[in-house]
Amino acid sequence: LKMAASVPAPPICNLRPGTRDDGLETISSLEQLKVEGTVSEFYKRIKGNKFELRRDLHIDYLKEGLVNLSQDFECLDASRPWLCYWIVHALSLFGYTLEQDLSSRIVQFLNKCQAPSGGYGGGPGQLPHLAPTYAAVLALCELGTEEAFRSIDRPALQRFISSLHQEDGSFLMHDDGEVDIRALYCAAVPAVMTNIMLPEMFSQSEKWLASCQSYEGGFGACPGTEAHGGYAFCGYAASLILNSQHLINHKRLLHWACHRQMSLEGGFQGRTNKLVDSCYSFWVGGLLPLLSLCLKYMKDPDLDQNSWFFDEGALQQYILCCCQHPLGGLRDKPGKGHDFYHSCYSLSGLSLSQHNLSGCHVTSMCTDTLQPTHPLYNITMDKCEEAIRYFKTQPKPNIVTTSLE
Repeated sequence: LKMAASVPAPPICNLRPGTRDDGLETISSLEQLKVEGTVSEFYKRIKGNKFELRRDLHIDYLKEGLVNLSQDFECLDASRPWLCYWIVHALSLFGYTLEQDLSSRIVQFLNKCQAPSGGYGGGPGQLPHLAPTYAAVLALCELGTEEAFRSIDRPALQRFISSLHQEDGSFLMHDDGEVDIRALYCAAVPAVMTNIMLPEMFSQSEKWLASCQSYEGGFGACPGTEAHGGYAFCGYAASLILNSQHLINHKRLLHWACHRQMSLEGGFQGRTNKLVDSCYSFWVGGLLPLLSLCLKYMKDPDLDQNSWFFDEGALQQYILCCCQHPLGGLRDKPGKGHDFYHSCYSLSGLSLSQHNLSGCHVTSMCTDTLQPTHPLYNITMDKCEEAIRYFKTQPKPNIVTTSLE
């Protein structure tokens, strides 16, 4: 994932083809045309094809979120490890290093979210759940301090993840919770990152994953459901972690994923007949490099050696022109508010599209280049390597447990 020599992006063409409704207006087609009109107006304001990443503005917005959130965030009380991850990762993409005291406070807070039985809840004292567990472990790995690494109760984490494994290979999100493909990915990432993975923890998971690939080519939440950008990323990334990618139909997945990039906007949608959303800059924009690298490893004769199968320049243009909020942070699309979720995944997608095979780069400023992020785990490359190296030196726990009845 080393960035090639910078190649200027082609100028924006405001006449890029938009949606054709074949003369049949629907609510969806009218909403799509409205978004295309707004995005076109944003593109027309760019003079001389010059784009700028408002680095300092975004860093200030992100730092403020770590220490001071308004009462409007009460609705995310069960997602507090996610807030830590979104903000810490976004700051790391800018190459920003947190002060030692603040880093330590984050570790101490996440430790309060860690359940005695293993895993992390959405806040102190809350039920352990695979989604905040994934977020907490990645946030701690992104911090990259020994205090952060040592705070993870690895034997209890192994016990917790194992307890959610089902006979068919799927995973519950939490005790007595729902089953979907996110759970498997959110189980596999902490397991492999912290060196606690055992084969029996993921027995039959490869087959269950493959059964979630839909007729469209993408992955749904569970077998028989509609393909979705987030689920497709989770499914394919989990198959790579479990080394079961041979069970996936790569060509169908590639065909589906390529068609998620919007022709006029340049960003990605998450599903067929949906609007562009900057978070899919990573969920789909991260899926395509994984597919490209895997097909390259498989020596696929049809592989384009100089592309990740999407227009990296158009994605960068959409993020930089349409998604930067004037008060800092990034947003879904023009007209929406900024938030930490879209800031994290917009910047993650921007990083991947900057560190591309073709070398396409829409900005001329070196400071606009983000740190490379790992497309499988979505933490910065150096922090990912540090964490894996550290946990490989730790003995692997081997706690035998059975799946929940």
